[in-house]
Amino acid sequence: MLKKLEAQPHPDDANPLLRLTNLDVTFTTSTGTVTAVREANLTIYPGQTVAIVGESGSGKSTTAAAIIGLLPGTGKVTSGSIEFDGADITHLSPKEWVAIRGSGIGMVPQDPMTNLNPVWRIGTQVKEALKANNVVPKSEIGQRVADVLEEAGLPDAERRAKQYPHEFSGGMRQRALIGIGMAANPKLLIADEPTSALDVTVQRRILDHLQVLTEEKGTAVLFITHDLGLAAERAEQLVVMHRGRVVESGPALEILQHPQHPYTKRLVSAAPSLASQRIEVAHEKGIAVTDEELTGSGAGSVSTSEIIRVENLVKEFDVRGAKGEAKILRAVDDVSFGVRSGTTLALVGESGSGKSTVANMVLNLIDPTSGKVFFKGEDLSTLNSKDLFKMRRKLQVVFQNPYGSLDPMYSIFRVVEEPLRVHNIGSKKERVNKVVDLLDRVALPRSVMRRYPNELSGGQRQRVAIARALALDPEVVVLDEAVSALDVLVQNQILLLLNDLQADLGLTYLFITHDLAVVRLIADDVVVMEKGKIVEAAPSDQLFDDPQKEYTRELIDAVPGRKIQLAL
Repeated sequence: MLKKLEAQPHPDDANPLLRLTNLDVTFTTSTGTVTAVREANLTIYPGQTVAIVGESGSGKSTTAAAIIGLLPGTGKVTSGSIEFDGADITHLSPKEWVAIRGSGIGMVPQDPMTNLNPVWRIGTQVKEALKANNVVPKSEIGQRVADVLEEAGLPDAERRAKQYPHEFSGGMRQRALIGIGMAANPKLLIADEPTSALDVTVQRRILDHLQVLTEEKGTAVLFITHDLGLAAERAEQLVVMHRGRVVESGPALEILQHPQHPYTKRLVSAAPSLASQRIEVAHEKGIAVTDEELTGSGAGSVSTSEIIRVENLVKEFDVRGAKGEAKILRAVDDVSFGVRSGTTLALVGESGSGKSTVANMVLNLIDPTSGKVFFKGEDLSTLNSKDLFKMRRKLQVVFQNPYGSLDPMYSIFRVVEEPLRVHNIGSKKERVNKVVDLLDRVALPRSVMRRYPNELSGGQRQRVAIARALALDPEVVVLDEAVSALDVLVQNQILLLLNDLQADLGLTYLFITHDLAVVRLIADDVVVMEKGKIVEAAPSDQLFDDPQKEYTRELIDAVPGRKIQLAL
């Protein structure tokens, strides 16, 4: 059951649990001081849920770190004040901070893989939080560890406590972190992008559980997120930050319906979850959706000729250390579909559904156990290495992580030029001109050529990855979670870019994703996968208007913001 979206009235005599007044946070660098947060004001009452929204670099996580006294490096509060539970905590000593952390203010950090110690059992890490805050007597700690994990939604808690982080899925690791954050029953819980790396269905279950848990204990929650749909669905009050400043704050629904600041207006229009909801509302009311709303061709391209055909694809892996039937994992189970030329087909499913394995077989990066992939009618399994090398020019890929897919030792020029050199295309001068043209196509300045990946933002890196994929003039581009690691504004820019490139160059996209909100904006056709099998396949409008399978309905319903009534 979702909380009412209107701001809850607070009696005149209610004292704020947390109050930031004109807060400034600065960092000292080799070139001088940088102010990361400027004159920030924020008030949270007991039991209230507030969300800070903004893109990377807006100052939202720095604000949260200041509240819990964990500013990294040279960061320090240089002006203003932080009051918690009636006391000024702006400049506490390390010992005083220890007394507040955990029992007063709890924290659920963003990345469960880097925030859990990989060599400690999960139970040991929960035990550490209980000991640090003297929650229960020593004799009761073992039982309390199991209770904490159970409260966090982990069944069979005693067995789970003996396992290590690598034995947990992403959602389970996040639940363990929520358990640790709530272990000492804090009055305020800071949840910093607590579900950004998770599938939408897992995200929804975890946030529902967190909401029940905090409501039962009367805990106030400060959400940090870049997803406006998620923030508005989960919080009573929104605080929008941009370049270190609070540019707008107020009741969540009011800000969504009537954003005042230009930056908030951009966030509202760019968030895929809200854009997909606007399309749904328009369909229900019989209103035609504009081309601007549909980032991709989405309305259903008329092309019928198939450029890729996948037939009865099966992929089995040997499971190391397992015996008997468990030794074979069937990751892809009899999958067949076609991709129409010049359109976007989205392959959708949760982690482990087999969608990326299918993409790797389409790209000929792994061999199928059985079944075939056809490109323009040609069976890829029959190609020799020379023909396969030629075919690779026609099939290119953009990976999920722009940080990991670009060689940090290569300049941007070399990154984009490499496919041309490998395929021996053009003279040196022609290749330079081609790189300039490609960077221009993805809206990057020529000056970027001399820079290195670590000097670029995530969105700029993904543009470089797209430029590299286009270097060989491909006909098909496989996009494997190509926007899931990006902020909503950057995500929106990349989706618009992909749409323009498709229109200009006649590209065909195979889009691998778990995000139905993005699919609603860009896909012509959708194939839904679960546990290696296809559960449903249909044109985009048809699938969203009338999903046939329960699993598809669950995925669609889990898109943040669907419960919010937006004005058109």
